[in-house]
Amino acid sequence: MSVTPTAAKVVAPPPVLFVGTLFFGLLIDRFVWRMSFGIPDAPRLVLGGVFVAAGVLLLFWAVAGFARAGTGVRHAAGSSALVTSGPHAFTRNPMYLAMALAYAGLALLADSLISLALLAPLLVVIQFGVIAREERFMEAKFGDAYRAYRKRVRPWI
Repeated sequence: MSVTPTAAKVVAPPPVLFVGTLFFGLLIDRFVWRMSFGIPDAPRLVLGGVFVAAGVLLLFWAVAGFARAGTGVRHAAGSSALVTSGPHAFTRNPMYLAMALAYAGLALLADSLISLALLAPLLVVIQFGVIAREERFMEAKFGDAYRAYRKRVRPWI
């Protein structure tokens, strides 16, 4: 007899992973090894602001889609609906994409190349410690509907 889990068992809440990694990068940048982008302030600040704004807008759009579907955002709450519209129509992970964009923007705004470099290993953790686990949960919960969605929509962009 197979038991369907009630929620994906992820390594840690993704916002904690993003904020913690950014904070760690900023600490390294400040106290251990300072690495600037070497980009003049004006273009770096504009680009950083664009990334943060894009991330925040995408995050709100994705969360609104979950709210319309009546499903929770938190992993512990599980999913009660398969959301496939809005930003979920072009990426299966719009919230993680949004957090990555905002993270990159904040690293640019802080002129912290170390923080931006830490985004790559963070995304590996997100992919294998969060997304892969979520996808197993979603497939167990929604079956063929989720498999069809996964074939139709890319994981990131």
